[in-house]
Amino acid sequence: MGIVLYELAAADPAVRFSPHCWKVRIALAHKGLKTEGLPWRFTEKQVIGFSGQDSVPVLIDDGETVCDSWRIALHLETRYPNAPALFGGTGAVPLAQFANAWADSALVPAVSRIILLDIYDCLDPVDREYFRASREKRFGQSLEAVVADRPSNLSAFRKALTPLRQILRERDFLSGTGPAYADYCVFGMFMWARCCSTASLLDEDDPVFLWRERLLDAFKGLARSAPRASAKGTP
Repeated sequence: MGIVLYELAAADPAVRFSPHCWKVRIALAHKGLKTEGLPWRFTEKQVIGFSGQDSVPVLIDDGETVCDSWRIALHLETRYPNAPALFGGTGAVPLAQFANAWADSALVPAVSRIILLDIYDCLDPVDREYFRASREKRFGQSLEAVVADRPSNLSAFRKALTPLRQILRERDFLSGTGPAYADYCVFGMFMWARCCSTASLLDEDDPVFLWRERLLDAFKGLARSAPRASAKGTP
């Protein structure tokens, strides 16, 4: 039956922007697994109702359904042991789990405060009411108010990258000489912004910028060539 991945899509179904779906998409590429990506929107809960979840990513692997990007990564490593190691060995799994938790807890809110309104603008109209209501409830203020002070929000985001920056001054990837899932957990956040916003998140002399460039070019430029909501997006 092959592998199918449900991914969050913008108004343009080719634009897949979820950071968590990007973690999975890059993990699949790392493993060399061919995948059919299916577009999914916030209001299409019934489409993935079979999974018992109301959000993506949802992976169907030869009839087996797996949800949540972390559980999907563990599934891929176990299911395909002869493909390139996703974590760089069992001893690296805790590192990847930490990177995943750090990215979700520190970077998701920081990036949100920069791109939240851009996400709204790129959504299909059927999703906009849901997105605005759910995110304004989460943040306790309007989308416009959340992103109003972009310079301060951008500064806070760059400060949050300090641990990552310190490591990347010493080596090319979080995982060492080559990328692995710890890198993809963080990189997904940058793909989130890249696919739906024109915000320039990094200075070109930042070690994080150079790391992101390497990952954009990985797997034959999979991430760099991904469709974006704005063709005029900045680095």
